[in-house]
Amino acid sequence: MLTLPMNKFLLTILLYCLSVTAVRPVQAQIIESDSAASLVSTQFTVDSRITQLKAYLMTKNKNLVNDSEFFVSEADRVHIDWRLVAAIAGLESSFCLHIPNGSYNCWGWGIPGGAEHGIGFTSFRDGITVVSEGLRDRYINEGRISLDQIGSMYAASPTWASRVRFFMNDIENYRSLADSLEPSINL
Repeated sequence: MLTLPMNKFLLTILLYCLSVTAVRPVQAQIIESDSAASLVSTQFTVDSRITQLKAYLMTKNKNLVNDSEFFVSEADRVHIDWRLVAAIAGLESSFCLHIPNGSYNCWGWGIPGGAEHGIGFTSFRDGITVVSEGLRDRYINEGRISLDQIGSMYAASPTWASRVRFFMNDIENYRSLADSLEPSINL
């Protein structure tokens, strides 16, 4: 059995590895001088939301970890909360663990009440895109801007919004654990 300091050490290493994989180039600045261009600086940034979601999904469904950046980028693209689509997947399918075979539908998207199956997607990323755009177009743009307002149309259950909120908070609180360990990384 691992001791608490050993568990903390292993978690620290895991979080460091996840943060390294979330590093992406933001922009290279090129300055023209006469006929020659020179690369002045390359900046790198870590989007902590990606690191946070990767670490969280690692505990829920490792098959989704590589889609963490996609969850965040799609949310940014359509201007919705970056945790929302992942949280709905948490509620509707235990983070894609319980879905109709081959459907990639982790969100219960397009499944009318009482039906066994709904819309199928070609991949988790396809589903993330369709659900993100659908939430923006069919809910938020139509004035449903709170989880309670979305939930009253999205699902028959009156507890849908509070359960999605639970997962959104769970994702956010997981970040607190990651942030508290990050400064202890010394390489």
